[in-house]
Amino acid sequence: MDGFFGRLNPDMCVVTAAAEGERAGCLVGFASQCSVRPLRYAVWLSKVNRTYRVARAAQHLGVHLLTRDQRDVAELFGGRTGDEIDKFARLDWTEEYGGAVVLRDVAAWFVGTILHRTDGGDHVGFVLDPVRWGEGRPGPLLRLSDAAGIDAGHPLD
Repeated sequence: MDGFFGRLNPDMCVVTAAAEGERAGCLVGFASQCSVRPLRYAVWLSKVNRTYRVARAAQHLGVHLLTRDQRDVAELFGGRTGDEIDKFARLDWTEEYGGAVVLRDVAAWFVGTILHRTDGGDHVGFVLDPVRWGEGRPGPLLRLSDAAGIDAGHPLD
């Protein structure tokens, strides 16, 4: 299947979750708009990831687009685990709708209410209803090829 999947180069995003006094966030490559009317977006979180564990109890998630020059932020959320460090101590963020964590200085963001969770194997899909959004930083978006070489903070194996 490399002839198909190997050619994909999706936009990467950082997904944040907050619940029961905990915050978490991770770099995500599996995400997409999944409905036009009503507008819906789905993000897929790895079951081994701390963000997934926090998101199971959350009612809202934050979804953030990064620009290509924000590889350091991608490395923080993709290459480090919240089990060992507080990723949010290193960045500007704010609490938004429903207690969701929103990173400042990103290309664009939205907070979505979690409508459904669906098991997809080693990842769980969270279907979101966008309720708040904003944009900021101009520039081309960070894509999968830009994030190549970031070793996952929580590898699947």
